[in-house]
Amino acid sequence: MTLALIDYGAGNLHSVHNALKAAGAANVAVTADPSIVKTAERIVLPGVGAFAHCMEALSAIGSMIEALESRVMHDKVPFLGICVGMQLLADAGVEHGTTQGLGWIGGTVQAIKPAEGLKVPHMGWNDVKPVSDVPLIETGEAYFLHGYHFDVTNFADKLAVTNHGGELVAAVGRDNIIGVQFHPEKSQAYGINFLKRFLEWRP
Repeated sequence: MTLALIDYGAGNLHSVHNALKAAGAANVAVTADPSIVKTAERIVLPGVGAFAHCMEALSAIGSMIEALESRVMHDKVPFLGICVGMQLLADAGVEHGTTQGLGWIGGTVQAIKPAEGLKVPHMGWNDVKPVSDVPLIETGEAYFLHGYHFDVTNFADKLAVTNHGGELVAAVGRDNIIGVQFHPEKSQAYGINFLKRFLEWRP
């Protein structure tokens, strides 16, 4: 099984690669080559930084978005977005002006509103609570680092939540697509076990 870990200059590639290997992935291709993406049996899109920068970097790789849409939306291979890689699934993000996202999961990426006594960005360990019976997300604690959150349009696409001065989306998904706001690669046993379930997932 070939897993394509997308390299577009905006992801924590080394740590994600190591976590995937620790979870049992035998053939991880760290790649910016759309032709490899088109034959991959699983795809992981990491992401750190600003929504606009990440979307621009992904768009700058010729035919990459087309390859992703072909493999994920048409061929229905399992897809995982991590942190900003999850946020890019949205219709748009408002950081540094409005930027169009991939539009695979309806919603917008908005700034977290600071609550009294709590800091933004939301950083550190926090609870992950599934909101429905989903195969990949389990109750536990994971590591978060984000100042923006995914405001999901359809409740059915919301898979899990966390709380930081109010409810924030921790995971979204539909069909063969899942995205997590937390960092599995920084979430120790909880994160590795999540990645193991992703590698075994047959949506």
